Amino acid sequence: MTGKERVKKAFRCEPTDYVPWVPFVGCHGGALLKINAQDYLKSSEFIVKGVREAIRRYRPDGIPVLFDLQVEAEVLGCDLKWASNNPPAVVNHPLSNGTKLEQLQIPAADQGRIKIALDAARQLRHEHPDIALYGLITGPFTLALHLLGTDLFMQMFDESSYIKKLLDFSGQVSQSMSRYYIEAGCDVIAMVDPMTSQIGPQQFAEFVTPCVTRIFESIRQQGALSSFFVCGHAQQNIPVMCGCRPDNISVDENIPLDYVRDECLTKNISFGGNLQLTSVLLLGDEIDAQKNAIACMEVAGQKGFILAPGCDLPYDTPIKNLEAIAPVVRDSYKRQVVMTMAARSDEDDRLNLKEYGQADKVIVDIITLDSEACAPCQYMVDAVKKVVPEFEGIVEWREHKIKYRESIVFMASLMVRNVPTICIDGQITFVSRIPPRDELIAAIQKRINEKFRMRIHQKKASLYVLDGGDEKTAMVRERIAQAVQELGAEVQIETINDPDTIYSYGVTPGQTPAVVMAQYQLKSLKQVPEVVVIKEWLKNI
Repeated sequence: MTGKERVKKAFRCEPTDYVPWVPFVGCHGGALLKINAQDYLKSSEFIVKGVREAIRRYRPDGIPVLFDLQVEAEVLGCDLKWASNNPPAVVNHPLSNGTKLEQLQIPAADQGRIKIALDAARQLRHEHPDIALYGLITGPFTLALHLLGTDLFMQMFDESSYIKKLLDFSGQVSQSMSRYYIEAGCDVIAMVDPMTSQIGPQQFAEFVTPCVTRIFESIRQQGALSSFFVCGHAQQNIPVMCGCRPDNISVDENIPLDYVRDECLTKNISFGGNLQLTSVLLLGDEIDAQKNAIACMEVAGQKGFILAPGCDLPYDTPIKNLEAIAPVVRDSYKRQVVMTMAARSDEDDRLNLKEYGQADKVIVDIITLDSEACAPCQYMVDAVKKVVPEFEGIVEWREHKIKYRESIVFMASLMVRNVPTICIDGQITFVSRIPPRDELIAAIQKRINEKFRMRIHQKKASLYVLDGGDEKTAMVRERIAQAVQELGAEVQIETINDPDTIYSYGVTPGQTPAVVMAQYQLKSLKQVPEVVVIKEWLKNI
């Protein structure tokens, strides 16, 4: 049985000799060639060489030609910001900058980098007839967001008819891209629509279902297979995704695989996923990768399942980790060997963050895969960046990209389970949902108010009356006592007569009576605070 036959059988929920393995090689192909992502994604020659090398090393049953959700957006007028180790990111939205929807045209097969992708697909089809080739297209909702920006979410309520027209146009683009890839020889069209994780089932059914159902029907009529690929915390949308009638639904680690299995197989829809991209494939070792693959296969079972990473492989994913997967997919004995090895636990690496968020400033942490490579992450970071100036000097924001080990530890320490997530002063606040501007501002303001009230309760002070023998000292003490009583403040009052101690406060003879106030703020109780926490305290000294 060839890899292509194995993938097709799995898509149809038919028996296979083993679970098909499909690594989603995108810009990682550039790493295999030791060239940067920008050069790789702009050259059909490099794409072919990168995929060819991935096939040689990873022994897949199927593989995508290209993984870049900005190809269509670029042709339609979106400017891109390029990076050396990530796909590009959209940095402007033509429909929010004066362009009319009526001015946009369906891209042709020979425009921009569409031509590059199709040229690569044709050559790879010729070279690898036994591999299932995936043509990846940008889903209509994500493409609409690229074109309009985050105003789309508000306009879904205020101007729903316009958004439906925009999604209809985006759907036509997706349908055309599907046709181009099928004509170039692709077996599977994977519609990748990560931004649908930001809406609920009702909005999905109203805005997304009509256009994507037409796309999948068109793919079916052309004799190809379809996959609906979503990343992020989109579990609530799996049933409505099934209702769109794709041949396959693929998810990332944010969604439990057993849930997807049960939802899909009852409707005779295959499913794929959900190897952990960063904590395992990028930052782990070969054993970690093999254990994760085995765990996915044990949960999913063999019927209708495609083993794949949850999204585009990070550029720097260690080659050895991906090479380790095919052997345990194909050999049950090797699976048994791996499972006898002790599981590694990172529990001891977790930080104690119980005292996190005690600094004077409010800290907004954004846990992302990488805002330069992940559309939902990008738009969540943008949302925070836009509101922080409203709190100048009071709020700081930080992005924690979980492709780095320290960010993985930080994420685990905060008990964050999904990305992207916004935490405010260490408290999980928005999970896999881009908050509207007003809602984000309100959440930050709420924390500011809480912190202000907490400061009032926590702060204690001492007043030192420096007495040089002057008769005014008694009057000063009386007035202090009256002020403390009227305010109900918790203040200790002490009179100091020793000349050396008085001088240590910078007060010389003849300057008394003087009053010195010392403030104390409770920072930690019965804990051994982490260095990162203590540093936050010291910043305010």
